Amino acid sequence: MRSGDPLRVLVIDDSAFSRRAIARMLEATPLARVVGVAWDGEEALRKILDLEPDLVTLDLEMPRMDGFTFLRLLMARRPTPVLVVSGRSGHEDVFRALELGAVDFVAKPTPRATPDLHGIQQELIRKVHAIRELRIEKVRERLRSAPPRLSALPPAGPVRPVVVLGASTGGPAALLQLFGAFPEAPRIAFLVAQHMPAGFTGGFAQRLDRLTTLRAREARGGETPEPGSILLAPGGAHLELESAGGRTVTRISPRQAADKYAPSVDRLFESAAKHFGADLQAVVLTGMGDDGRRGVVAVKASGGSVIAESEQSAVIFGMPKQAIRTGAVDRVVPLAEIAGVIQGGALRVQCGIRG
Repeated sequence: MRSGDPLRVLVIDDSAFSRRAIARMLEATPLARVVGVAWDGEEALRKILDLEPDLVTLDLEMPRMDGFTFLRLLMARRPTPVLVVSGRSGHEDVFRALELGAVDFVAKPTPRATPDLHGIQQELIRKVHAIRELRIEKVRERLRSAPPRLSALPPAGPVRPVVVLGASTGGPAALLQLFGAFPEAPRIAFLVAQHMPAGFTGGFAQRLDRLTTLRAREARGGETPEPGSILLAPGGAHLELESAGGRTVTRISPRQAADKYAPSVDRLFESAAKHFGADLQAVVLTGMGDDGRRGVVAVKASGGSVIAESEQSAVIFGMPKQAIRTGAVDRVVPLAEIAGVIQGGALRVQCGIRG
């Protein structure tokens, strides 16, 4: 794909309505051109080898060959960025697909979802735009390598008791790898702003709770951040902190029309900086755009520390690069080493930025 050319997209869905709806949404933007459609995984694999698309939209529930089998074969034969198209009831399948190599997801257009079609279209176009910056080789590297785990040795340096993390495209798989590196729950309270639509973050929190040593749940407001736990910002809303009865507790703020991102990494980081100061560490992971840029400046100004994922591992380096350019980032390290830095272990700093 040449710079400026539209992404060539193959749409895979066994629902004729969804195929037509997704194709129309994509054709409404100059960023994409639909080069083919397929109704199941077997047909899709044949068309991928013939059409060589830049992007695939994938329904996971299909006849003959399901989406998981298709993803495994695709990533082995011709690694290609995949956007999962999923109903809200299928959130568990979505996160399994992201761990198999899909890069992001959008809600599924259905006849019953007609009032929401414009919102789905805007989300789809935004994610198509993000795919232009995605490096599929980083997705493939992550699939090939076993996620590292920290030793159970005590930390080698000072540990911040509160850590805030922000991520967008590629974030769910990155967060699972990061949290999965802890062999036991550290005495750290984690708060996460992951760009994700409403209706899916609860399922992601459940998956983190089940597959890592930490207690994880979607924040609802009024919780006190506790060591060994993860509070995840609800999709489509903002996670912030406030004082109540002498305690620092979470607050959920609704999305406003002018908000570019919800959850907002900037709003979480800025709010946490006011309440935790030097006890705070911020981490910016993979994602497109500049969310978190303002927030890391606030964290640093309050006495906290900042980590950014390096270009070496980031699926999309946009958010970490923007954070680094502020001068507020203390350490730039690959994803596999971030848990060790959080725990106070040995550091490896990579400071070069390309692009």
